[in-house]
Amino acid sequence: MTAASFAYGAQPALTGIDFAVLPGQAVALIGPNGSGKSTLLKGILGLITRTSGAVDVLGQWPAPAGYIGYVPQTDQLDPHFPVSLEQVVMMGRYRSLGWWRRPATADRRAVAEALDTVGLGSRAKSRFGKLSGGQQQRGLLARAVASAPRLLLLDEPFNGLDQVNRDALIDTVKRLKQQGVAVLVSTHDLDLARAVCESVLLLNGAQVAFGPRDDVLTLANVQRAFGSVGVEMDEHTIVVPGHGGH
Repeated sequence: MTAASFAYGAQPALTGIDFAVLPGQAVALIGPNGSGKSTLLKGILGLITRTSGAVDVLGQWPAPAGYIGYVPQTDQLDPHFPVSLEQVVMMGRYRSLGWWRRPATADRRAVAEALDTVGLGSRAKSRFGKLSGGQQQRGLLARAVASAPRLLLLDEPFNGLDQVNRDALIDTVKRLKQQGVAVLVSTHDLDLARAVCESVLLLNGAQVAFGPRDDVLTLANVQRAFGSVGVEMDEHTIVVPGHGGH
């Protein structure tokens, strides 16, 4: 991505973004609420207007079908809908299936492998709405993985997860990187950034800093990103008074 800016209609949302994420590596997006983390992910997906600059995924734009997997911060799937985890993950194959073709052996294999990747292979037939919140989040990640993406976008994937599911998610991202998947993850969780991300992109309506994780995650840089708000940073989390973290 080179000097890219994005807008919602006529309203500028994010400017001057210039970074790269390579196959098998991960970049953490860090910044306060409203800083443009979700906006950047939507810009990469082509869901909002790019007003300047260039975006490409493995040298191509728009990205070919299936190149990008996306796990949003909130999902519209009704937990009361009588659907199994396996069926939810199969939704990740619809782009290649179309709406007219029944899943083939290759599709069922991709779903099974995606569930194994997130550690939920034994729960394939379970009703999605009966799973814990953390298991549902991992199921949504499996849905994205089932499409065999080259780039995976994760928007605050750790929100509300207990330690077991946090560890499972970290292990999953590490496995995907080993398979050559590039990962872009929006987070305020420094444990996640340090565990799986080689680089960090600090945002606050514009790019504040980008580079190797340990070079960028300094108190001075984080304070620049969070502006006039008082910031503390321990080894786990960026703490903003009155908010608990961003």
